[in-house]
Amino acid sequence: MRHLVKGKQPNSKMCLVCGLKNSSGLRSSFYEMDNGELLAVFKPMTEHQSYPGRLHGGIATAILDETIGRAIMIKYSQSVWGVTMEFTTRYKQPIPLDEEIRVIGRVTKETKRHFEGTGEILLKDGSVAAEGRGKFLKLPIEKIADFDVEEQEWKVVPADDDPEMVEI
Repeated sequence: MRHLVKGKQPNSKMCLVCGLKNSSGLRSSFYEMDNGELLAVFKPMTEHQSYPGRLHGGIATAILDETIGRAIMIKYSQSVWGVTMEFTTRYKQPIPLDEEIRVIGRVTKETKRHFEGTGEILLKDGSVAAEGRGKFLKLPIEKIADFDVEEQEWKVVPADDDPEMVEI
C-alpha cells in the first residue's frame, strides 16, 4: 500500500538510534505518514551485529522502541514525549546488515498519562522480521532530561533521498 509522507521528524547529535554524529549509531530517519503511522529507515552496519551478518537483537529492540515511542509526536509534535515503561519484542527471522531496513510504529491506545503502541521491522521483501509492543509514559522533555535543543542539534535534516511517497 502506498502512503504519503506528511513530514519528517528531527534527529539529534548523539542518540544511539537517531544521532547523526554518533559514528556507531543507526542514524535513522523518521517519517510521519498519512495513515497516522511512523516510518523509520536505517541501514545497520557491521558494528550492530550479533552473529555474523545479523543485527543484534538488542539493537532491533532499540529501533522498535524508538519508533513506537516517537509515534506519539505525530499527534503532539514535540510537546509530549514517550518514556518506555515496558517493552516486549518478538523475533521472527534474522535481520541482515548492510541493507535498508524499515520500521513501522503506531499508537494503539492512549490515556491522559500514558500510551501503548505496536510496531514491526520489515525486511526488503516486506516480510516481518520482528514485532514490538510497548507502554510509554507521556511527559514533556523538561521532565525527562536537561535537553538543550541547540546543544543536542535536535532538528529536521533534509536529505536528497527523503521520500514523498512510500510503499509498505
